[in-house]
Amino acid sequence: MTIRSDQQVEEQLEQAAQSCVRLGTQLTELRRHVLRLVLKAPGPLTAYQLLDLLKETRKTAAPPTIYRALDFLVEQQLIHKVERLAAFVPCVEAAHHHAVQFLICNRCGTVAEMEDQSVSRALERAAEREGFHPGVAVVEVDGTCAACWQPN
Repeated sequence: MTIRSDQQVEEQLEQAAQSCVRLGTQLTELRRHVLRLVLKAPGPLTAYQLLDLLKETRKTAAPPTIYRALDFLVEQQLIHKVERLAAFVPCVEAAHHHAVQFLICNRCGTVAEMEDQSVSRALERAAEREGFHPGVAVVEVDGTCAACWQPN
């Protein structure tokens, strides 16, 4: 994961707000706050971790509050849900809809987002051979990141 400076976070929040306006939606104060928490996090955060952080400033926040905000942010392609971890990470390419692959380190828990179109095309071709018409595919790969890798 990339650690973002406060300036980078604010720039991404402004880009997100502009993207929402273009799509006819709104990045409300609450949604913006949740997105800020995800952007500032050093790694993936679960909904309940985000709820705990949100409660630091919004004492009455409840699970439906965070889930509605997260659902919106995922729908707007501003964040991703990493299913294997049941956690959320910022979208690296929030400007457009794309198929992604996540590399999840089993040792340190980092999640790297990559977009390899050849992987996406290979999945599409394999699915079509089975008569399946895929939508967007998100691939999650477990393994060991470069920082944790220690060859034998």
